[in-house]
Amino acid sequence: MSLAAVMREKKRPGRTSQVHMPADVDWQMLDKSKFFFLGAALFSGVSSVLYPIVVLKTRQQVSPARISCASMSLAIARFEGLRGFYKGFGTSLIGTVPARALYMAALEITKSSVGQATLRLGFSDTTAVAVASGAAGLSSAMAAQLVWTPIDVVSQRLMVQGNVALNKHIPSVSSCRYANGMDAFRKILRTDGPRGFYRGFGISILTYAPSNAVWWASYSTAQRSIWSGLRCNNLGQEKDSDVSSKARMAVQAASAAIASGCSALITMPLDTIKTRLQVLDVEDNGRRRPMTVFQAVRNLMKEGGLGACYRGLGPRWVSMSMSATTMITTYEFLKRLSAKRQDCC
Repeated sequence: MSLAAVMREKKRPGRTSQVHMPADVDWQMLDKSKFFFLGAALFSGVSSVLYPIVVLKTRQQVSPARISCASMSLAIARFEGLRGFYKGFGTSLIGTVPARALYMAALEITKSSVGQATLRLGFSDTTAVAVASGAAGLSSAMAAQLVWTPIDVVSQRLMVQGNVALNKHIPSVSSCRYANGMDAFRKILRTDGPRGFYRGFGISILTYAPSNAVWWASYSTAQRSIWSGLRCNNLGQEKDSDVSSKARMAVQAASAAIASGCSALITMPLDTIKTRLQVLDVEDNGRRRPMTVFQAVRNLMKEGGLGACYRGLGPRWVSMSMSATTMITTYEFLKRLSAKRQDCC
């Protein structure tokens, strides 16, 4: 039985619910092949639009001095042109498809199974959805990082190498020059071995897993609160199709924006450390070695204390907000496109 079915059972005549939201499409209701095929296409398009902001964020994080977004953007445009904003994009795009597939599968399966178990334990709908969403966010982030961390390492190396001024003033940036993603893959494998692709993996999990759990739990709670504020109880007597698609998307976007704000602030220091671990090296007895967490934290404290950990916060905040609102509305739209016909009526 699906989570939606269990929730409908709880709402049978004689029982009341505080908030009646438009019906959700869960894992059992999806045409899986259509879901993954359309998902790969839709999310690839979204990633291409948001990628320049990720480049700005990454370059600011590895810079030893504070550089404004405007100055960084102008420098990239002047010395590298439009291509500078898409360094490593091909590699990132290749990794997006399997990483997103793992993410979406883990998200929906966990949300459905945990949601059913929580409801059957007697928890309220609101609590069950929040717990299921949080658990789903945690498991999906951990699953996706298995694929995404190696892609992140390669694409971020490509992102920063094009900045001539950056490489001149930051000797810890790898001196290797990469022609493309495949060239970077071969050189990292030769110099660092397979472990080189998982630089910062532990801190990536510490950054994204809790953040994702909080984001999804906050998103589900915010969405239910907004529907409640809009007096959506009356929608329970109407067909789901009667709910305006514009109203649905507006609520989803607002909920995503609310969930993104705190997540960006809380995880920014960890994200900065992760980026430096993946990109920067240190000199040790004349040999270049991967930077450790302690060295990354020590350098950040020397460069500006806690404030240095928040370099790139602006682009990251914008990226997370735009990405979250765009991704969630795309994701919900994708689920409805992929729903099996017999379950959509």
